[in-house]
Amino acid sequence: MKIPIVILGGGLAGLTAAIHLSKLGHAVTVIEKSTYPKHKVCGEYISNEVVAYFEWLGLHHVIAKSHPIHQFRLENNPKNRAEVQLPLGGFGISRYLLDWLLYQKALEQNCHFIHDSVTSIAFENEFFTIDLSSGIQIVTPIAIGSFGKRSTIDISLERDFIQKKSHWMALKSHYKGNFANHLVGLYPFEGGYCGVSKVEENTLNVCCIVQTDVFKKYKNIPEFMTSVLYRNKGLKSILNPSKPVFDAPLTISQISFEDKKAVENHVLMIGDAAGLIHPLCGNGMAMAIHSAKIAAELIHKYSKKASFSRKNLEIEYQAVWHKTFHKRLQMGRLLSKLLLNSYLTNVSMKIVSRFPTLFRFIVKQTHGNLIQKPF
Repeated sequence: MKIPIVILGGGLAGLTAAIHLSKLGHAVTVIEKSTYPKHKVCGEYISNEVVAYFEWLGLHHVIAKSHPIHQFRLENNPKNRAEVQLPLGGFGISRYLLDWLLYQKALEQNCHFIHDSVTSIAFENEFFTIDLSSGIQIVTPIAIGSFGKRSTIDISLERDFIQKKSHWMALKSHYKGNFANHLVGLYPFEGGYCGVSKVEENTLNVCCIVQTDVFKKYKNIPEFMTSVLYRNKGLKSILNPSKPVFDAPLTISQISFEDKKAVENHVLMIGDAAGLIHPLCGNGMAMAIHSAKIAAELIHKYSKKASFSRKNLEIEYQAVWHKTFHKRLQMGRLLSKLLLNSYLTNVSMKIVSRFPTLFRFIVKQTHGNLIQKPF
């Protein structure tokens, strides 16, 4: 099969890129092993920096179905908390609903989907050869990597970060319970932190990231929750009376926050495949969407030129990606180290609660400005 543009992975970034490129008249094929809709481990909060861009993509209904959020809370216990107005505000929406709505939009714009797994990818003579588990082989001049935090494709591409052991895992569940409508909360605990916010249908999304060694001290998830999560009194006051929607929390392991290359073996990486910001920053989903926009715009720009220059496309994409996201990733790593130190966390919370301007400044460092509509 010879295909003009292939997107490897149909998550948030991949679907956004597919919608953008198809809107501009490109024939796009998305290879995604799973079918839609599906729950995923995710913080499910998106900064309003994406709103104008979503409107340009024709995704007004996504915003309409979401839950508005405008306040951020950092809390150890009800007597030790800090709150700040989010610079741009944001909205909560489950990945189950969001990915489904984006998938429907991509189908509406005639994007082609292949539900299969990639077994290998190679580049030679200006073309990629992609082998699928079904035996299908695809040849394409342009490949976009949107296969998430960790994938067998990373192994096929021999990426540096995949060779290193990761020490992070994440758990996510939905609950029915009481939580302020306008808030996204962050609750630190031994070895990690937990984010809480509302998504559609008045449902609470609770997503925790924890060091694997800390989690392994306990026999199961309920024991981990009562022994570790409940030490944060603010988090306990939310979870203890709430009723879980899922039979069991979703989990993922081997989460890596190591540096990744935005271009690997000529594949343009977007979303978490290009770089993962610590979830405490609450900006991973907006970054995924923004990276898809950058890649789509540059692919469109260079494909219109009489003489396609892959080298110039890759150089410009790497430069724009680095300029847009590098400082946010650095700030995320710094804040994560601070939050894992209970003493520094307590001191910091006392400082930012007294100086909300400083708190807003710190939050701003992990977010971008409004994403401009394409010209």
